[in-house]
Parts: sequence; structure tokens; C-alpha cells
Amino acid sequence: MATESPFGRFLSFVSPSNMALNLVVKIHPVVLFQIVDAYERRTVEAHRVIGTLLGTAEKGVVEVSNCFCVPHKELEDQVEAELTYGMDMYELNRRVNSQEVIVGWWATGNAVTNHSSLIHEYYARECKNPVHVTVDTTLMGARMGIKAYISVPFGVPGGTTGCMFTPVSVEITCYEPEVVGLQLCQKTQYAKRQVEPMPDLAQVADATQNLSRLLDGVLAYVEDVLASRAPPDNAVGRALLDMVNSVPKMTAEEFETMFNSNVKDLLMVVCLSQLIKTQLQLNEKLTLLTTL
Repeated sequence: MATESPFGRFLSFVSPSNMALNLVVKIHPVVLFQIVDAYERRTVEAHRVIGTLLGTAEKGVVEVSNCFCVPHKELEDQVEAELTYGMDMYELNRRVNSQEVIVGWWATGNAVTNHSSLIHEYYARECKNPVHVTVDTTLMGARMGIKAYISVPFGVPGGTTGCMFTPVSVEITCYEPEVVGLQLCQKTQYAKRQVEPMPDLAQVADATQNLSRLLDGVLAYVEDVLASRAPPDNAVGRALLDMVNSVPKMTAEEFETMFNSNVKDLLMVVCLSQLIKTQLQLNEKLTLLTTL
């Protein structure tokens, strides 16, 4: 006859939930830049920096698209944080983007400390199942390590209980404008002088050249496979088929008309932005003259 393990009740209580096993945290690059900037601007006595994560959470995916720093002090047995400042910052962010809500908090460093439980308890009151993200700004191992955790309760039912930080998957995701910014940062990584952002039309020309190079690479691969110079890959073939099917069927004249229309829209936006910039500069100068 099978017997029940004396640890059966305890193990069933501490087993991670399905949400912890399937949860994925997607972080945008702008969040990492803001965390690094807050770490560089920290006070002399501050060993680490914490803050609030903003984004969306649905269907097992937490997407972190924004964040801000919350001033705090860590003592031996307590944590002093300016919660009023944090809520004011959150309300200001809500006015700009009402879709972003509190999804957790972040901290610099490469480990979870004793004070992390106290901070996590506060964020557990602000949102359901908050995530905790750590960013290793010390660059240990020659890279900036990024980890994410959720808090899982454990203990004996009816007795002493606690919480345990369980790691979850982390991914870096980007919007299209963020990709442009990252490409510019990559170009300036090894530059000896400051590189100015390219004009809009120059960016279009650069993107077109990159697309042309990628198409040449794809055509060369297809020709090598057809000539038996390279082994075929089923995954690549399916991807190429999906890409070909996704291209809308149109004539060269229709494509030229659509392209010219989009370029005209781009030029109109550039012209309007330059006019607004000029108007603001004139307004500042007129205001300065009237105050003299």
C-alpha cells in the first residue's frame, strides 16, 4: 500500500504556480537606458537604486515599456522610500500614457537582498503579482546581466509562512523607433567623434541599401541551394515562403504610386516639424525681448 510522504503537504504548498513557469517578462531598451541613467545620477552614499516598472500584463506576458526611479534609503532592518514621490510620478505618467500601469519594480545589482522582500510587499499592494527585475550595472562578467523574479509564497499551512523569489524568463523587445535609436547607438559605439543623427531621407536611403544587401544575400542562398552548393534548410524555406506570400500583389506602377505617396507624407511631416520648431524659437526670442 502506497504511503504519503511526510513532506507531501509542504511540497504541494511551495510548488511554483503555472504562472511562474510560463511567465515571460519583455523589457524595452528605453527601460534599461533609464535604469543606467538613474544609477549614474545616484547619490554618493547610495549603493543601489530602485524604481517602479510600468507597462502591461496579460496572458502570461509582462511587457515593461517605461520606468522611473524612486529615492530610498536602506538601513539594517528597514527601508525608507519616498512613496509620495513615486505615486506623483506614476500619476504624471498616467496622464501621458493611460495604458501603462504598475507591473513591478527594479533594482540595480546582481542579487536579491534581504530588503527586497520589504519592497516587494509594497508593490504587491499596488499591483497583482508584481515582477522584480535586477540590472547588474557593475558589469560583472563584462556584460550587464538582467534577471526577473516573481514572489512565490511558501511555508507550512497554518504555521510559519514566507516568500521566495523565483526566476522567470526575460526577453528584450523593441518598437520600430527604438530599433532606429539602437542602430544609431551601435554606430557611435566605436566612433572617436560624436555622430549626429542622420536626416529622415538619409535614413530612408540607408534602410533601402540595407534591404538591398539582405535581398542579395537571400538570392545568393537560394541560387546556392538550387545549384546544390549549399544544403537546404526547411525552416529557411518556410520563412521565405511566408515572406513571399506576405508581399501584396501589385504592378510596378502601383508600387511607385504608393511609394511616392508615402514619401510625400514623410516630407510633409518633416516640413511641419521644422515650422513648429521655428515658431517655438521665435516665441522664445519674442518673450525674452518683452521681458527686457
